[in-house]
Amino acid sequence: MTFKNLLNRSPFLIRLFNWEYWPFYIVQFPVVCYYLWLAFKARSFFYFSASNPGIETGGMFGESKWKIFELIPAHLFPATILVQEGTDIHLVNKAMQQKGIGYPIIAKPDRGERGWKVSKLQSEDELLTYIKTTPVDFLIQTYVSSPVELSVFYFRFPDHNKGTISSVVLKEMLRVTGDGNATLEELIKGYPRALLQWPVLKVSLANKLNSIPAQNEVVELVPFGNHSRGAMFLDRCDIIDTQLTEVFDNISKQIPGFYFGRYDLRCQSIELLKQGHSIQIMELNGAGAEPAHVYHPGNPIWKAYRVFFYHFKVMYQISRANNRSGVPYMSFKEFLAAYKLQKEYNAKANTAG
Repeated sequence: MTFKNLLNRSPFLIRLFNWEYWPFYIVQFPVVCYYLWLAFKARSFFYFSASNPGIETGGMFGESKWKIFELIPAHLFPATILVQEGTDIHLVNKAMQQKGIGYPIIAKPDRGERGWKVSKLQSEDELLTYIKTTPVDFLIQTYVSSPVELSVFYFRFPDHNKGTISSVVLKEMLRVTGDGNATLEELIKGYPRALLQWPVLKVSLANKLNSIPAQNEVVELVPFGNHSRGAMFLDRCDIIDTQLTEVFDNISKQIPGFYFGRYDLRCQSIELLKQGHSIQIMELNGAGAEPAHVYHPGNPIWKAYRVFFYHFKVMYQISRANNRSGVPYMSFKEFLAAYKLQKEYNAKANTAG
């Protein structure tokens, strides 16, 4: 067996030789050091909270997705409801009917991180199982089938009329292509990106693993674009232009207290997106968001650090500008309250596995 074949068959080696799979705390260690320097300059460990005054903690951690959606004009995101922990299925059905939400749906925890428990549900039975196994508040959204899924990083200085788009990513869902001979299990294990998701896929696709996809048949393994769930992030910064920036200037100015973060969205096409049409915002992430184009396969880590450092500097500058205009930094007491809330949430999440 050649080294390349060995590399592609070993999850450990795949992760070792591709930094995009390294643990978050390892990749971010140099960035944390830079953050501490910026915190010293700002005279506050929590300066990031002023980057987006309209979002809890500025969007660095523990923010409620539902509260962010309440800031966004309703026509820009799919029909969404908040389901509180333990809500009876009949009340959930009633709320879905009132909002015109039908199956399939996307369910995701209100304060979840990195794709945890994001699920596409096809029926009431699947929703009932989700409710029973999700001991936290969660959102239900209309599933958007638009073919293009993007992440767009946008920022604007408080005293500026125009903002900047600094990152655009096209998300390619985790999928394999059949050859008419190999089973789905063999195709998964033969594709390094899918192999890393095997512990989850062998459960979610248990009844399909022995099937043989036809020649050139594309099988989608995960229906949403989370990097932690195997999606490939492709750098599309080439589409950034004045027209696209104007679209996101217009959107962002309608969101109170938002200056820095990443839109995760679906649309029909890039052409329509640049015209401001067919946009459906799946999530808006604040200070804790990453410019995701750095995860383009093969991108060297030193280039990623240059991008990370640049965005932290911009966040610091926006936070300082807002602070000078009267926006207070989060206090230590407020930090402890937010941290305690997120810790309790994570503890509940861990009970669900």
